[in-house]
Amino acid sequence: MDKKTILAVVLSITVFLAYQMFFATPPPPKQAAPAQESKQVSKDTAAKPPATPATAAAPKSAAEKEAAPKDIKVETENYTAIFSTRGGALKSFQLKGYQKECTECTDDIYPKIKNFVTGQNQPAKAKSKDLIELVAVNEAMPYPLAITFPETAAEIAADSIYDADVIKLDMKNAKEKQRLVFSRIFNGKIKVEKIFTFNPDNYSIALDVKVSNLTDTPMTQIPHLNWYQYVDPKRAEDSYGHEGPVAYVSKSIKRKKVSDISTDTNLGPDVSWGGFENKYFMALIIPQDPSLTSINMSKDSSNMVSLDIKRTKSIIPPDQSGLFSYALFIGPKDYTLLKKQGISLEEAIEFDSFIPGLKWLSIALLFFVRFLHQYFSNYGVAIIILTILIKIIFWPLGNISYRSMKEMQKLQPKINELKEKYKNDKSKIGQETMAMYRSHKVNPMSGCLPILIQIPVFIGLYNTLLYAIELRHSPFFWWIQDLSAKDPYYITPIIMGATQFIQQKMTPTVGDPMQAKIMLLMPVVFTFIFLNFPAGLVIYWLLNNILSIGQQYYINRKLTN
Repeated sequence: MDKKTILAVVLSITVFLAYQMFFATPPPPKQAAPAQESKQVSKDTAAKPPATPATAAAPKSAAEKEAAPKDIKVETENYTAIFSTRGGALKSFQLKGYQKECTECTDDIYPKIKNFVTGQNQPAKAKSKDLIELVAVNEAMPYPLAITFPETAAEIAADSIYDADVIKLDMKNAKEKQRLVFSRIFNGKIKVEKIFTFNPDNYSIALDVKVSNLTDTPMTQIPHLNWYQYVDPKRAEDSYGHEGPVAYVSKSIKRKKVSDISTDTNLGPDVSWGGFENKYFMALIIPQDPSLTSINMSKDSSNMVSLDIKRTKSIIPPDQSGLFSYALFIGPKDYTLLKKQGISLEEAIEFDSFIPGLKWLSIALLFFVRFLHQYFSNYGVAIIILTILIKIIFWPLGNISYRSMKEMQKLQPKINELKEKYKNDKSKIGQETMAMYRSHKVNPMSGCLPILIQIPVFIGLYNTLLYAIELRHSPFFWWIQDLSAKDPYYITPIIMGATQFIQQKMTPTVGDPMQAKIMLLMPVVFTFIFLNFPAGLVIYWLLNNILSIGQQYYINRKLTN
C-alpha cells in the first residue's frame, strides 16, 4: 500500500471521528418503564407501533372542551328557580310560602306543660324553615326540562352545555313577562334555542323550543322534553297521597306508583299534560297539541324516574326553523288556581280518592269552609261552624230517628213473644214483626237514616281536609297546629271515642242483647281508626257526637215526660 493510500485512509478515519465527537447528535437515553404500569401487555398493545407526534397530540373530545356549567337564578314573588346551562334545564325550584314542615307544630308537649306549671321558660326544639323543593336530582343525572332528539339527532345530549343570554332574572317587583334563552349550535348542523318566558305573578312558564336547520337538506326532528326526578327508595310512600308520575290522557287521569314502575309505560296520544306530583304539589309539562303527543314513564336502576313527553316528527326545510311550544305549571295544587288554567289541571287533586262520585261534595265543602275562613281566620273554627250547621240541617231527621228507636225499644218485649211463638218459622216472625211496626207507625229504617246521610258528608270532608292545600299546616289551637295531619298526641281521638261510647249507651237497644254488647265495642274500633285521621276530621266527628248526645238527651227526656 503506497503512502497516498495510507494517508487517505488516516484522513478518512480522522474526519469520521471528528464528526462523531463534535457534530453527530447523541441518541436519547433509554427511559425506565413506569413503576405502576402492569407487567403484562396485551397482544394488541404490543403489536402497535410507537405513537407518532400527531397521534400523541390528538385533540380533546367535545365534552372535554365544553365550559363548566353555570347557574341562572330566576326569582319571582312565588318561587325561586335555578336553571343550569347544563341541558338548559331546571336544577332547583323552591316555592315561597310553602315550607317542608309545619314550623309551628309542637315537637314535644312536655316543655309547654312544664312551662305552664312551673312558670319557667323551657326552650322548644328548633323548627325547619326549608321551603318546598320540587326538583330532586343529583349531579350524575340529567336535569328536568332537558330536550333531546334521540331518533334524529343523537349528538344533542340531555346534559349538553348551552349558552345563556342573561346571568339572572330578578322579577320580585316586575309587572311584565321576562325571558331566559339558552342556545347552542351542534356540529354546525343544528341550532337549538330554549326560550323560557316567566310570568311574575303565577306559576305558569312558557317554553318554546326553536330548532334551526343549518344544512342544505331537509331535516326530520322528533323532540323529547323530559322531566327527571330522583326518588329515595328508603323513603316510605305516603299512604294518603300519590307521589310519582301523573298524566291526563284522553280526558282521564293516569297515575303510576314509583314502586310499580318495572317496565316502560307508554300512554297516548291525546296527552293533555304530564309530569310528577305529590299530595300537595306538582310539576307538569303541557304540550301545545295533545293529539300529537305521547308520554313514556320509566325508572332506571338508580331510582331515577323519567317522564318523556314526545311529539310526532316534524320536517324542517333547509335554512329554516321549527318551533315546538309547551307550557309548564310548577306549583301548588290549589283548586281555584288550577281551574283557571282551563285544561283540567284540577283533576290532579285527589278529591275522589275514596269514592269517585263524591268529588263534587268535597269541592263544595272546600268552598264553604274557605268562605267561613274569610270571617273567622281559623279553619278549625270554620269546621266547628260547618259541623253545627250540618247538625241543624239534619236535626229533624235525628229527631225522627231517635223517636223511632225509642218506640222500637218499647215494642221489643212483644217482638220477643213473636220470636218465641214462631221460633220454627223465621218468615212468619218477619211478617208479624213488620205488621206490628206498621200498626204502631214505626219505621225500622228511620233509625239508620241520620247515619247514612252523615256518611257522604264525612267522606267528602275527609277528602277536603286531606287534599286541600289550604288546610295544609293550618293551625287550630295549642297542640293542634296542622288540621290536615293527625293529632300528634291522640287527645282528640280518645275524647271522640269516649263521646262515641256515651252516645252508644244512650241509644235505645233493639234486637239481640248480644248484638247490643257488640255495638258497645264500636267506639273502641272507631278510636283506633281515627288515631291517624286528619285532626280536622276528628274535631268534626267529636263535635258531631257531642251535639248528638245533647239531641238524644233532649228526645229521651221529652218522650219520658
